[in-house]
Amino acid sequence: MKKYKPRTQSLRHTKTVTYRGVLTAKEPVKSLTKGVKRNVGRNSEGRITSKHKGGGHKRLFRDIDFRMQKFNIPAKVETIEYDPNRSGFIGALCYTDGERKYMLLPKGVSVGDSVITSEDAPIKPGNRIPLRKAPVGTFVYNIEIKPNGGARIARGAGVYAEVVANNEGQTNLKMPSGEIRKVPEDAWASIGIVSNEEYKHRNIGKAGRSRWLGIRPTVRGTAMNPVDHPHGGGEGRQGRGTKRPKTAEGKITGGRKTRTPKKYSNTFIVARRKTKKNRQ
Repeated sequence: MKKYKPRTQSLRHTKTVTYRGVLTAKEPVKSLTKGVKRNVGRNSEGRITSKHKGGGHKRLFRDIDFRMQKFNIPAKVETIEYDPNRSGFIGALCYTDGERKYMLLPKGVSVGDSVITSEDAPIKPGNRIPLRKAPVGTFVYNIEIKPNGGARIARGAGVYAEVVANNEGQTNLKMPSGEIRKVPEDAWASIGIVSNEEYKHRNIGKAGRSRWLGIRPTVRGTAMNPVDHPHGGGEGRQGRGTKRPKTAEGKITGGRKTRTPKKYSNTFIVARRKTKKNRQ
Protein backbone atom coordinates (compact mmCIF):
# COMPACT_ATOMS: atom_id res chain seq x y z
CA MET A 1 0.00 0.00 0.00
CA LYS A 2 1.08 3.57 -0.66
CA LYS A 3 0.91 6.00 2.29
CA TYR A 4 1.22 9.77 2.07
CA LYS A 5 2.87 12.42 4.21
CA PRO A 6 0.18 14.35 6.14
CA ARG A 7 0.60 17.60 4.21
CA THR A 8 -3.18 18.05 4.41
CA GLN A 9 -5.88 16.57 6.63
CA SER A 10 -7.24 14.54 3.72
CA LEU A 11 -3.85 12.91 3.10
CA ARG A 12 -3.28 12.07 6.77
CA HIS A 13 -5.03 8.68 6.58
CA THR A 14 -5.12 8.17 2.82
CA LYS A 15 -3.86 4.80 1.58
CA THR A 16 -3.93 3.72 -2.06
CA VAL A 17 -2.81 0.68 -4.00
CA THR A 18 0.78 0.78 -5.24
CA TYR A 19 0.77 0.65 -9.04
CA ARG A 20 4.44 1.40 -9.63
CA GLY A 21 6.32 -1.79 -10.36
CA VAL A 22 3.06 -3.69 -10.97
CA LEU A 23 1.43 -2.13 -14.04
CA THR A 24 3.39 -2.36 -17.29
CA ALA A 25 1.26 -0.25 -19.67
CA LYS A 26 -0.22 3.25 -19.46
CA GLU A 27 -2.59 3.01 -22.42
CA PRO A 28 -5.03 0.16 -23.15
CA VAL A 29 -5.18 -1.85 -26.37
CA LYS A 30 -7.28 0.38 -28.63
CA SER A 31 -9.02 -2.46 -30.48
CA LEU A 32 -10.28 -3.89 -27.16
CA THR A 33 -11.83 -0.66 -25.84
CA LYS A 34 -15.03 1.25 -26.50
CA GLY A 35 -17.14 4.01 -25.02
CA VAL A 36 -20.12 2.91 -22.94
CA LYS A 37 -22.82 5.00 -21.31
CA ARG A 38 -22.95 4.22 -17.59
CA ASN A 39 -26.30 3.65 -15.94
CA VAL A 40 -25.25 5.51 -12.75
CA GLY A 41 -27.99 3.88 -10.68
CA ARG A 42 -30.85 4.41 -13.16
CA ASN A 43 -33.04 1.74 -14.69
CA SER A 44 -34.28 1.56 -18.29
CA GLU A 45 -36.92 4.20 -17.51
CA GLY A 46 -34.37 6.62 -16.10
CA ARG A 47 -35.53 6.28 -12.51
CA ILE A 48 -33.05 5.97 -9.64
CA THR A 49 -33.05 2.37 -8.37
CA SER A 50 -29.62 2.43 -6.72
CA LYS A 51 -28.81 5.54 -4.74
CA HIS A 52 -25.58 7.46 -4.23
CA LYS A 53 -24.31 6.90 -7.78
CA GLY A 54 -23.52 9.43 -10.48
CA GLY A 55 -20.87 11.71 -11.88
CA GLY A 56 -17.26 10.67 -11.64
CA HIS A 57 -14.43 10.62 -14.14
CA LYS A 58 -15.11 9.48 -17.68
CA ARG A 59 -14.24 5.81 -18.20
CA LEU A 60 -13.17 3.81 -21.23
CA PHE A 61 -14.65 0.31 -21.26
CA ARG A 62 -12.21 -2.60 -21.64
CA ASP A 63 -13.74 -5.66 -23.31
CA ILE A 64 -12.80 -8.47 -20.91
CA ASP A 65 -13.09 -12.06 -22.16
CA PHE A 66 -15.01 -13.85 -19.38
CA ARG A 67 -15.85 -16.88 -21.53
CA MET A 68 -12.28 -17.74 -22.63
CA GLN A 69 -13.40 -20.34 -25.17
CA LYS A 70 -10.19 -20.49 -27.20
CA PHE A 71 -9.52 -24.07 -26.14
CA ASN A 72 -6.05 -25.66 -26.28
CA ILE A 73 -4.45 -22.48 -27.67
CA PRO A 74 -1.70 -21.07 -25.41
CA ALA A 75 -1.60 -17.34 -24.79
CA LYS A 76 1.18 -15.10 -23.52
CA VAL A 77 0.59 -12.24 -21.07
CA GLU A 78 1.83 -9.09 -22.82
CA THR A 79 0.85 -6.36 -20.34
CA ILE A 80 -0.63 -5.85 -16.89
CA GLU A 81 -3.05 -2.92 -16.85
CA TYR A 82 -5.40 -0.94 -14.64
CA ASP A 83 -9.12 -1.10 -15.37
CA PRO A 84 -11.32 1.70 -13.94
CA ASN A 85 -14.40 -0.53 -14.25
CA ARG A 86 -13.25 -3.27 -11.84
CA SER A 87 -11.04 -3.75 -8.80
CA GLY A 88 -8.68 -6.44 -10.12
CA PHE A 89 -5.89 -5.94 -12.65
CA ILE A 90 -6.33 -7.07 -16.25
CA GLY A 91 -3.82 -8.43 -18.72
CA ALA A 92 -3.60 -8.32 -22.51
CA LEU A 93 -3.18 -11.84 -23.89
CA CYS A 94 -1.64 -12.66 -27.26
CA TYR A 95 -2.65 -16.13 -28.48
CA THR A 96 -0.40 -18.17 -30.73
CA ASP A 97 -2.84 -17.60 -33.61
CA GLY A 98 -2.27 -13.83 -33.26
CA GLU A 99 -5.58 -12.84 -31.62
CA ARG A 100 -5.51 -10.52 -28.62
CA LYS A 101 -7.95 -10.50 -25.72
CA TYR A 102 -8.19 -9.04 -22.22
CA MET A 103 -8.26 -11.35 -19.20
CA LEU A 104 -8.87 -10.76 -15.50
CA LEU A 105 -5.48 -11.59 -14.01
CA PRO A 106 -4.84 -13.73 -10.93
CA LYS A 107 -2.27 -13.09 -8.23
CA GLY A 108 1.22 -14.27 -9.16
CA VAL A 109 0.98 -13.96 -12.96
CA SER A 110 3.49 -11.62 -14.57
CA VAL A 111 4.38 -10.41 -18.07
CA GLY A 112 5.71 -13.23 -20.24
CA ASP A 113 3.82 -16.00 -18.47
CA SER A 114 1.75 -18.41 -20.51
CA VAL A 115 -1.88 -19.37 -19.81
CA ILE A 116 -4.18 -21.86 -21.51
CA THR A 117 -7.82 -22.99 -21.48
CA SER A 118 -7.85 -26.77 -21.64
CA GLU A 119 -9.23 -29.86 -19.90
CA ASP A 120 -5.65 -31.07 -19.47
CA ALA A 121 -4.16 -27.73 -18.38
CA PRO A 122 -1.78 -27.91 -15.40
CA ILE A 123 -2.98 -26.57 -12.04
CA LYS A 124 -1.26 -23.21 -12.37
CA PRO A 125 -2.53 -19.63 -11.76
CA GLY A 126 -4.26 -18.25 -14.84
CA ASN A 127 -5.06 -21.58 -16.49
CA ARG A 128 -8.71 -22.43 -17.06
CA ILE A 129 -10.13 -25.92 -16.52
CA PRO A 130 -13.50 -27.64 -15.89
CA LEU A 131 -14.32 -27.85 -12.20
CA ARG A 132 -14.29 -31.66 -12.29
CA LYS A 133 -10.55 -31.47 -13.03
CA ALA A 134 -9.81 -29.24 -10.02
CA PRO A 135 -8.47 -31.12 -6.98
CA VAL A 136 -10.15 -30.56 -3.61
CA GLY A 137 -8.66 -27.48 -1.93
CA THR A 138 -7.92 -25.63 -5.18
CA PHE A 139 -8.58 -21.88 -5.21
CA VAL A 140 -10.53 -20.78 -8.29
CA TYR A 141 -12.04 -17.56 -9.65
CA ASN A 142 -13.96 -16.46 -12.77
CA ILE A 143 -16.38 -19.33 -12.18
CA GLU A 144 -19.30 -20.20 -14.43
CA ILE A 145 -22.72 -20.99 -12.97
CA LYS A 146 -23.61 -23.11 -16.01
CA PRO A 147 -21.30 -24.60 -18.67
CA ASN A 148 -20.22 -22.13 -21.36
CA GLY A 149 -22.26 -19.38 -19.69
CA GLY A 150 -19.32 -17.10 -18.97
CA ALA A 151 -17.71 -16.28 -15.62
CA ARG A 152 -20.13 -15.00 -12.99
CA ILE A 153 -18.65 -15.84 -9.57
CA ALA A 154 -15.50 -14.55 -7.80
CA ARG A 155 -14.40 -11.63 -9.97
CA GLY A 156 -13.47 -8.97 -7.38
CA ALA A 157 -9.96 -8.09 -6.25
CA GLY A 158 -8.44 -10.64 -3.86
CA VAL A 159 -11.49 -12.93 -4.12
CA TYR A 160 -11.55 -16.70 -4.66
CA ALA A 161 -13.71 -19.76 -4.07
CA GLU A 162 -12.40 -23.07 -2.74
CA VAL A 163 -13.23 -26.47 -4.23
CA VAL A 164 -14.65 -28.53 -1.36
CA ALA A 165 -15.92 -31.69 -3.07
CA ASN A 166 -16.72 -33.31 -6.42
CA ASN A 167 -19.58 -35.83 -6.59
CA GLU A 168 -22.67 -36.79 -8.61
CA GLY A 169 -21.97 -34.35 -11.43
CA GLN A 170 -21.73 -31.37 -9.05
CA THR A 171 -18.82 -29.47 -7.51
CA ASN A 172 -19.21 -27.97 -4.05
CA LEU A 173 -17.60 -24.54 -3.80
CA LYS A 174 -16.98 -22.53 -0.65
CA MET A 175 -17.78 -18.95 -1.63
CA PRO A 176 -16.02 -15.84 -0.32
CA SER A 177 -19.07 -15.25 1.91
CA GLY A 178 -18.70 -18.69 3.53
CA GLU A 179 -21.67 -20.15 1.65
CA ILE A 180 -21.17 -23.63 0.20
CA ARG A 181 -22.85 -23.96 -3.16
CA LYS A 182 -23.22 -26.62 -5.85
CA VAL A 183 -22.07 -25.81 -9.39
CA PRO A 184 -22.15 -28.23 -12.38
CA GLU A 185 -18.82 -30.01 -12.67
CA ASP A 186 -18.69 -29.19 -16.41
CA ALA A 187 -18.61 -25.45 -15.67
CA TRP A 188 -15.22 -23.81 -16.23
CA ALA A 189 -13.14 -21.84 -13.75
CA SER A 190 -9.73 -20.19 -13.65
CA ILE A 191 -7.05 -21.26 -11.20
CA GLY A 192 -5.86 -18.76 -8.59
CA ILE A 193 -6.88 -15.67 -6.62
CA VAL A 194 -7.91 -12.43 -8.31
CA SER A 195 -5.07 -9.90 -8.41
CA ASN A 196 -4.79 -6.62 -6.47
CA GLU A 197 -5.61 -8.16 -3.11
CA GLU A 198 -4.54 -4.94 -1.33
CA TYR A 199 -7.59 -3.18 -2.75
CA LYS A 200 -9.68 -3.83 0.38
CA HIS A 201 -7.16 -1.98 2.57
CA ARG A 202 -7.32 1.33 0.70
CA ASN A 203 -8.55 4.48 2.43
CA ILE A 204 -10.15 6.97 0.05
CA GLY A 205 -9.19 9.83 2.37
CA LYS A 206 -11.55 12.59 1.23
CA ALA A 207 -15.02 13.17 -0.17
CA GLY A 208 -13.65 14.51 -3.44
CA ARG A 209 -11.99 11.22 -4.33
CA SER A 210 -15.33 9.45 -3.82
CA ARG A 211 -16.90 11.86 -6.32
CA TRP A 212 -14.14 11.07 -8.83
CA LEU A 213 -15.08 7.41 -8.47
CA GLY A 214 -18.76 8.15 -9.15
CA ILE A 215 -19.90 7.76 -5.53
CA ARG A 216 -22.33 10.48 -4.43
CA PRO A 217 -22.87 11.56 -0.80
CA THR A 218 -24.81 9.36 1.61
CA VAL A 219 -27.01 11.32 4.04
CA ARG A 220 -28.19 9.76 7.32
CA GLY A 221 -31.91 9.22 7.65
CA THR A 222 -31.93 10.82 11.13
CA ALA A 223 -30.61 14.04 9.59
CA MET A 224 -33.62 14.32 7.26
CA ASN A 225 -37.15 15.62 7.71
CA PRO A 226 -40.04 13.21 8.42
CA VAL A 227 -41.34 13.71 4.88
CA ASP A 228 -38.07 12.40 3.43
CA HIS A 229 -37.27 9.42 5.66
CA PRO A 230 -38.95 7.28 8.37
CA HIS A 231 -36.06 8.11 10.73
CA GLY A 232 -36.34 11.88 10.19
CA GLY A 233 -37.65 14.66 12.39
CA GLY A 234 -37.47 15.43 16.09
CA GLU A 235 -35.81 18.18 18.09
CA GLY A 236 -32.07 17.70 18.36
CA ARG A 237 -30.75 14.17 18.25
CA GLN A 238 -33.56 11.66 18.39
CA GLY A 239 -33.91 7.92 18.11
CA ARG A 240 -35.27 6.49 14.91
CA GLY A 241 -38.73 6.15 16.44
CA THR A 242 -39.47 2.77 14.84
CA LYS A 243 -39.00 -0.75 16.13
CA ARG A 244 -36.74 -1.73 13.24
CA PRO A 245 -34.46 0.35 10.99
CA LYS A 246 -35.93 1.16 7.58
CA THR A 247 -34.91 2.49 4.23
CA ALA A 248 -36.22 5.77 2.84
CA GLU A 249 -38.95 3.77 1.09
CA GLY A 250 -40.02 2.15 4.38
CA LYS A 251 -38.59 -1.32 3.79
CA ILE A 252 -37.28 -3.05 6.93
CA THR A 253 -33.51 -3.59 7.11
CA GLY A 254 -31.15 -4.85 9.79
CA GLY A 255 -31.69 -8.59 10.07
CA ARG A 256 -34.76 -9.15 7.93
CA LYS A 257 -34.38 -11.98 5.43
CA THR A 258 -34.60 -10.65 1.88
CA ARG A 259 -33.95 -13.82 -0.10
CA THR A 260 -36.99 -15.17 -1.97
CA PRO A 261 -38.16 -18.27 -0.04
CA LYS A 262 -38.79 -20.30 -3.22
CA LYS A 263 -35.84 -19.03 -5.26
CA TYR A 264 -34.75 -21.43 -8.01
CA SER A 265 -31.19 -21.70 -6.72
CA ASN A 266 -32.12 -22.77 -3.17
CA THR A 267 -31.53 -26.42 -4.13
CA PHE A 268 -27.90 -25.61 -5.01
CA ILE A 269 -27.04 -24.17 -1.60
CA VAL A 270 -25.52 -26.75 0.76
CA ALA A 271 -24.77 -24.36 3.64
CA ARG A 272 -25.86 -20.73 3.99
CA ARG A 273 -23.36 -17.96 4.54
CA LYS A 274 -22.41 -17.01 8.08
CA THR A 275 -24.44 -14.11 9.44
CA LYS A 276 -24.18 -12.20 12.69
CA LYS A 277 -27.11 -14.13 14.12
CA ASN A 278 -25.77 -17.64 13.55
CA ARG A 279 -22.19 -16.74 14.50
CA GLN A 280 -23.21 -16.39 18.14
